Amino acid sequence: MVARKDSAAFDIERFQQEVRTEALEPLWLQAANVLSPEPVTHVQPYLWRWTLVRERILQAGTLVPLGKDGADRRVLALKNPGLRLGIATTQTLTAAVQLVHAGEQALSHRHSPAAIRFIIEGQGAWTVVDGQPCSMAPGDLILTPNWTWHGHVNAGNSPMIWLDVLDVPLVVSLNQVFYEEYPSGLQPTERAHDDSLLRYGAGTLLPTWEHPRTAYSPLFSYKWEHTVARLHDLAQMDGSPYDGVALSYTNPFTGGPVLPTMACYIQLLRPREHTRAHRHTASVIYHVVRGQGATIVNGTRLAWGPGDTFSLPTWVWHEHVNDSDIEEAILFSVSDMPVLRALDLYREEPYVLNGGRQSECTG
Repeated sequence: MVARKDSAAFDIERFQQEVRTEALEPLWLQAANVLSPEPVTHVQPYLWRWTLVRERILQAGTLVPLGKDGADRRVLALKNPGLRLGIATTQTLTAAVQLVHAGEQALSHRHSPAAIRFIIEGQGAWTVVDGQPCSMAPGDLILTPNWTWHGHVNAGNSPMIWLDVLDVPLVVSLNQVFYEEYPSGLQPTERAHDDSLLRYGAGTLLPTWEHPRTAYSPLFSYKWEHTVARLHDLAQMDGSPYDGVALSYTNPFTGGPVLPTMACYIQLLRPREHTRAHRHTASVIYHVVRGQGATIVNGTRLAWGPGDTFSLPTWVWHEHVNDSDIEEAILFSVSDMPVLRALDLYREEPYVLNGGRQSECTG
């Protein structure tokens, strides 16, 4: 009996080795690696300090020119230390900081990955999106939907720095990357400055003669003064138990996310507000617009301040804290939630222990 068992084991091992040479894989050897009770990710919760990032992008501005003798874009990507792809911040999203000096132009190109830009500092610049100049000021959100021409012009007197977020890792994983440079440098302006803002910026009052059928928002620019005013209008309400006074940037014609692969949000945490914890299958990139506080991720505190950016992996417990007694905190965020909803893969779960608050790790 023992000999027969050894022989059977040898036969199975030889069989498994042989079928692998024939581009076949025994699923029983891989099931534990593929099918897990919960999502497994290499994405790390990680925070990039603005003081360091700003110093480095300004150094890049002295070393790397724009154009044929330098870089097409002067960009530092926020690479997650847990991921192999050199520019991935989460498994689906890439965040980066970009600098355009006064008097510079970043020439037009287009690509299948979509992008958003959240302006951090500077005045007097604009992005030309499919022939439409979109003005840039701190706190503004500008969209660059996939396969739209876009170039940047800084006609101001100081550097323009903004946060880029793109769906590059997602598009790469689907093998759908296309790229093209504009044939004559910077795409000429074909529409008035902030034309889409004039047409669609009222949100609830839209032109009856226009019926955009694109999957992305035809409103390319969301101005900070309107955004922060709306946050303050709603600050006296209860808000979300998990995110405070949280608002979604939307497509004015559908009410859905601004892009089919990325949703954008802005949230206000009132002084000493401490939200409840929850988790969801979306990954998120957060950028601190103002305030001091922390986000507790799986029991570990990520302390943040103005300008900091941090990554939130899928399916991690998280809650937010405003540490100030008197000052509000505002966070901008980008999520891959639209993709998960479209595939019916999005799920969310509240933390039910300890009144909805995690116990923090202590070293």
